[in-house]
Amino acid sequence: MVHLIIQGYVHGVGFRQFIKSQAIKLSLDGWATNLPNGTIEVVFDGEKENVEKMIEICRIGPFLAQVKNVKIDWNYKSPADIIGFSIIK
Repeated sequence: MVHLIIQGYVHGVGFRQFIKSQAIKLSLDGWATNLPNGTIEVVFDGEKENVEKMIEICRIGPFLAQVKNVKIDWNYKSPADIIGFSIIK
């Protein structure tokens, strides 16, 4: 399981929906949410190879996004089981 903080121009560009559609294609569980400071917080769980692909996808983002940095924590422990992929408002 990996935890990401995605920084840059990432709000209002469909980033979370983009992440969700890509995660579903890669059979990953997890969630994404906008944070008040303008970043996006994401958790992915699944096969390591697919999680690594998803991290690279997040470094680029959707068409209008401008990703400046992705902070990665491979030691994240979820307080609950994650099933499917959700966008948290």
